[in-house]
Amino acid sequence: MITRRAVIAAAACLLVRPVAAQGGRSLMAQDLIPADAFDWTYLADTVMGGVSRGEARLDAGALRLTGTVSTANRGGFIQARTALPDGLPEAATGLRLRVRGNGGRYFIHLRTTRTALPWQYYQQGFETGRDWAEVTLPLADFTPSGRMMAGSPRPGDVRSLGLVAYGRDHEADVSLSAFGAV
Repeated sequence: MITRRAVIAAAACLLVRPVAAQGGRSLMAQDLIPADAFDWTYLADTVMGGVSRGEARLDAGALRLTGTVSTANRGGFIQARTALPDGLPEAATGLRLRVRGNGGRYFIHLRTTRTALPWQYYQQGFETGRDWAEVTLPLADFTPSGRMMAGSPRPGDVRSLGLVAYGRDHEADVSLSAFGAV
């Protein structure tokens, strides 16, 4: 029997848009790697019937995620995601980001080898301001999106990182110039 979630998952795979970049990179401990060194894919809640709209683009070397997030029709997110096929270094205890935004709260979503379903991820929020700032997000503080997931993500299991505007009706404007493992 095909479930509604299976249809949504299949649609999610079809309705993503790539954002131009220079190619993929592996994260090394203590490095901050420019965002434009990664391949990014934009996706939104429209894959599940939501009505949020936005875009992700490279702007002066930084990834910029902008748009209108709407919780109407059970939606509520826009996201830019990059693959991390080699995971994080095993000794990593967190992520360091260089970000700025419109003063709103945004999120990093991590998918791992243990997040098989499209709606599974580990999440942690951060605040933004108009000026560039570095933010450190400990892996131990990432929370799972559901009860079927264990604790916090293990560094070597991480397979993708998403910059996400999520969970409330708002105008999103957040930029990520670089990130790395700590």
